[in-house]
Amino acid sequence: MDLKQRVQSMHDFFNERVDGYDEKHAPLMQSKKQLINALPQGVCRVLDLGAGTGLELFYLFERFPNAAVTAIDVSDLMLERLKSRPFGNRVDCRLGDFFELPFGDNYDAVISTSALHHFTPADKLRLFEKILRALRPGGIFVNSDYYAESAEAQEASFIELEENPNNRSHIDTPLTLSAERSLLEQAGFVDLSQTPVADQHYAVSVGYRQA
Repeated sequence: MDLKQRVQSMHDFFNERVDGYDEKHAPLMQSKKQLINALPQGVCRVLDLGAGTGLELFYLFERFPNAAVTAIDVSDLMLERLKSRPFGNRVDCRLGDFFELPFGDNYDAVISTSALHHFTPADKLRLFEKILRALRPGGIFVNSDYYAESAEAQEASFIELEENPNNRSHIDTPLTLSAERSLLEQAGFVDLSQTPVADQHYAVSVGYRQA
C-alpha cells in the first residue's frame, strides 16, 4: 500500500469513527491547550492540519477571537462536525490529502494535533518542508503529537506497518522526539523546542521559519 492508498484508508477509518472522536480525544485536551498556548501574541492567519472535529479551535478562538483559520482534514465527516461548532462558519474547511492539497502561503502559524504520526520519516520531511513554505518569514509551526519513547519502539511500529498490509490505516508510526527534531532541522526550521505534555506520551514541538 503506497502513501496515497494509505491516506484513502485513513479517510475511511476516521469517517467510521467520527461519532466517538470527541470522547476519545477528551484525555488529550491538555495537549491541545498547550499547543495553542505556545502560539505568540498577534497570530491572525492559521492553518490547522488534521483539524478533525476542531477541538483545539475552542482554545484558539478563545485566545485569538479574530483569527482566520483554514482547516484541512482527510475526513469529510470530521469536517462536517467541525462546521457544526459555534465557530464553524469562521473556518475555511478543506477536504484533502496533506501531500496533494495546496496549503497557500503567508500563514502566521501552522498547527497540528494528533495527526502527523502516520507517516514515514521521508514523507514527514516532505511535509515539514511544505509547511515551512506555507509560513510567512518568522511564522511558527506547532505540532502536538504522540511520540515514541525509544528508537526500538519507533522501529517496532514500522515493522508492524510492513507486516500488516491490511491494517495500515490505523497503525501509528510515531517518531522519537530526537528523530522528529532532526527532520524539522533538515526541513529548515529554527529555534526549535519540544515540551512533553504531563502524564501523556505526547509532546508539543515548536519551530519557526527564519525571519
